[in-house]
Amino acid sequence: MGGMLAALPQAQAQVVAPQGQETEGGGLSDIIVTARRTSESMQTVPVAVTALAGEFLEKQNIVDVTSIPQFTPNLSIMQQSTSPTAASVYIRGIGNQEPSSVAEQGVGIYLDGVYVARSAGALFDLVDLERIEVLRGPQGTLFGRNTVGGAIQLVSKKPADEMKIDVKGGYGSFSEWFAKARIDTGYIGGSPIKASLSLMHRQRNGYIDNVYTSDSRDPGATNADALMLGVQADLGKVTINYSFDYNDRRATAPYFQMLYATDDVKNYFGQSAALGGDPFLVSPDRQTDVRQAGFVDRDGKLRYDARAKIQGHGLTIQYEPIDELTLKSITAYRKFSQDTILTLGGNGYLNGVVLDPVTFAPSIGAVTPINGNNAPQRQWQFSQEFQALGSMGDLSYVAGLYYFYEKSSEYNRQNLTFVLPGGQAGLNLAPVQAFGGTAESMAAFGQMSWKPAALDGRMEITGGARFTGDRKTLRLAGDIVPNLKGHVDYTNVSWLGSINYRFTPAIMAYVRISSGYRSGGINPRAAVINIFAPEDVKSYEAGLKSELFDRRVRLNLAIFQTDYSNQQINQFAAGSGGVTSLIVNAGQVRFRGVEAELTVAPTEGLTFDGSLGYTDPKYKSYLFRDPATNQIIDVADEARMPQTAKFNAHVGGQYMVPVGIGELTARVDYAYRSTVYFHNLDRVNPYNVETRSRPDHNLRARLSLGDIAMGSGTLELGVWGDNLTNQKNLDFAIDFGSLGFAAGSFKKPRTFGVDAKVSF
Repeated sequence: MGGMLAALPQAQAQVVAPQGQETEGGGLSDIIVTARRTSESMQTVPVAVTALAGEFLEKQNIVDVTSIPQFTPNLSIMQQSTSPTAASVYIRGIGNQEPSSVAEQGVGIYLDGVYVARSAGALFDLVDLERIEVLRGPQGTLFGRNTVGGAIQLVSKKPADEMKIDVKGGYGSFSEWFAKARIDTGYIGGSPIKASLSLMHRQRNGYIDNVYTSDSRDPGATNADALMLGVQADLGKVTINYSFDYNDRRATAPYFQMLYATDDVKNYFGQSAALGGDPFLVSPDRQTDVRQAGFVDRDGKLRYDARAKIQGHGLTIQYEPIDELTLKSITAYRKFSQDTILTLGGNGYLNGVVLDPVTFAPSIGAVTPINGNNAPQRQWQFSQEFQALGSMGDLSYVAGLYYFYEKSSEYNRQNLTFVLPGGQAGLNLAPVQAFGGTAESMAAFGQMSWKPAALDGRMEITGGARFTGDRKTLRLAGDIVPNLKGHVDYTNVSWLGSINYRFTPAIMAYVRISSGYRSGGINPRAAVINIFAPEDVKSYEAGLKSELFDRRVRLNLAIFQTDYSNQQINQFAAGSGGVTSLIVNAGQVRFRGVEAELTVAPTEGLTFDGSLGYTDPKYKSYLFRDPATNQIIDVADEARMPQTAKFNAHVGGQYMVPVGIGELTARVDYAYRSTVYFHNLDRVNPYNVETRSRPDHNLRARLSLGDIAMGSGTLELGVWGDNLTNQKNLDFAIDFGSLGFAAGSFKKPRTFGVDAKVSF
């Protein structure tokens, strides 16, 4: 179902609103998307898709995808604890929580058509995008791998035909500042080659005061550099695009505060101050002045931060031998590395009574709920895709071959104190989780659409299929001696069928049935070879896309049902082996929901836009091994769907008016998201209800004055605010189960800022 974009360059309109901008003629402009691997108007595509324009993202100072759910129905993206680049991404309740370097995503993320394989490296700075497309529902026939929930396409700006320079900077709360620049060369020296270079630096002090660190290293602090390079050669029937992106993030994770604990944990760590250590903190209320312990990393340095580097190379060659045929090759190499301090315990340097693991003699020593160093965490991938896109009379088609290979590894060193019953003593443990793995995938796909000439092209029937073969290997090391090795092989055929009919030039309805597949694998967090099977999804969807009142109103609707089989469920656990999990195919789920998006341009310069998403998940079965009886029972009636809000909504308004020296633009956005839980079962995670993220109300606003003449260029000045309601909700939480406590991080407080942009 269609949605949110300001006009693309083809529409010759300024892009400032998320859901379609008014054209010079007064109506809403066309929105061009590539949801079916070819450029089409969003209002003609039988796919539930929301698009956000690059210029809108820039004006809102959105630097990564975590803010996108505020404008998109049934999308959830949450930054995970400790890592500056790891995200949990869910669409219509389907996604993945596991951030390891071998965990498969449930929602595919693509940068210029290249699959970004790991959620651990999914958050990178959006330096210079043309648009973001969010495709909801399985996209298994046309898109790479593991798109059971949907796909997020990041489309970068291509080099411009003429030379131009844009420079922007800003300053805001918590001493946050950024500077970015883009240079387009235009065609170089009369040649067919043009290039662009975009650079950005941003940094921010932390928004929670840790007494042991400077402001620039407090929880929430960030220091990041990003670069994007694009080169395009227009060689007649051949077009070549090379792209390079690089991201270097150094950040101190948001303060992961201890929220709840058992009486034994409170009694044990509560002795710390009396034993010469820091006082113990456990509170459900957000703290602003804290003591947070660091950790000595693998190089012997005391640190509090996380460091991540991401880079990618992409080469796209497009050949059009005739008007009716386009051949395309996409070759890509990507890699990321991460070195993370696991500041999960939410406390300072604590002392406690520790038992010797051999003699059980007690002594006073340093203790911690949990801390550690996950380093090195590495992944690299290579992919090659060939596509043929064409038409033959009433038929149009996309066909292709796909190959993917990756290698990943992780070495996770943890320290924790296991509190013994009674809370008078504990055992200091130092588990190590280490693993390495490979994944190889090959696929062949095809999709064909038929528009009968007898119906004047008003009806379109589409069918598609994709065959995928996956092979994976995993080696478990660390505390597992001897090392364990395993491998798995899977095959799948995903399919799609849709019919859409255009009743008038402005009203189209469609029905769509599709399937999706997420590969199985071997769990890297277990001490045994824990194999889990692939997930299968079948989705049924009906939608309406319409433009009314001389294109001044755009209303798009969709209803869906998704049947989810063999759901891969992370049964989170923590104990003497550290933070671990068991992955089982325990779930059969039915999702039902509705999505609506509306854009209205009642008068010149004024637009309103809004969206609504509703997802109702219902477990049909949830198999669970009861540790008390060792029997497998069905607990479907008590299971919750993690990181899935039943409702989310957005309302925005924008007014643009000339004011003599330039154009004044005022925009206000309000976003609502209902309650979110972070775990499936309360019986496994007893603080699951207490650590839920309660309903969130986010208000953001921006006032700018643009098109101010400045020599041969223009100037834009802006002032903005985010989280103006100063919500204090949890944005991520973990119930550590048998370790006896739960912790989480709170949403960033209210922020304000100013920015300026010069273009010439």
